[in-house]
Amino acid sequence: MLFGKRKNVDKEAIAEKIIVALDVDTEEEAYELVRRLSPPLTYFKVGMRLFVSSGPRIISGLKNMGVRVFLDLKFHDIPNTVASTAAVVTRLGVDMFNIHLSGGREMIEATVKATVAEAEKAQREVPLLIGVTVLSSFNDQMLRNEVGVERRLEHHVEQLAAMGQECGLSGVVASPREAAMLRKKFGEEFAIVTAGVRPLWASLGDQLRVSTPRQALEAGASYLVIGRPILDHSSPREAAEKIIAEAGK
Repeated sequence: MLFGKRKNVDKEAIAEKIIVALDVDTEEEAYELVRRLSPPLTYFKVGMRLFVSSGPRIISGLKNMGVRVFLDLKFHDIPNTVASTAAVVTRLGVDMFNIHLSGGREMIEATVKATVAEAEKAQREVPLLIGVTVLSSFNDQMLRNEVGVERRLEHHVEQLAAMGQECGLSGVVASPREAAMLRKKFGEEFAIVTAGVRPLWASLGDQLRVSTPRQALEAGASYLVIGRPILDHSSPREAAEKIIAEAGK
């Protein structure tokens, strides 16, 4: 469901699109946040920090709480390594995980094939497999001077996304600034997971290409990954409710 430029969007529909980044050190902290936030929020992201601390058991623990899990480890290695890792991740039962598109076509195709095959073998739904384009902490100058990519950032995102779609990915991770372009280019079925989403009252932190939750949804984002504005608030639940209300106005 894409929102477009509408008013008074259903709060439940917005809540379903928010993925809370569980950027904490321990399982106990993660579970406590889920208890505070679910419902209305039902999708949670496990990144490197929590996964290194807790290991695979955090996935089963969260799934046992009845929530969806996005495993955000951004795999990037030779094709065989990423593909075999994807099979393991699929067995864990995550709902979504990601790889770096800069790993190239062979890596992406091998990962898609392994993910689908493992899901069929385990008789479970194929998780959303999405590709990371350019991190939201980057800008044009950094991409050119530090990474050596000469084309403009938006064009680079588009080219990486096109390769991902051709290779069978479910969608991409991008900043909200590219969401409208990606939605127009790749259609409504292509998942766009946006990082760098900041409500009007939150600080930007280290994010450079940002937008508000409402702007991101209007641009065509499928999911909004939000961490610090919720986690750093004195009341995470109040922060979540404020974000849902702001996005739906």
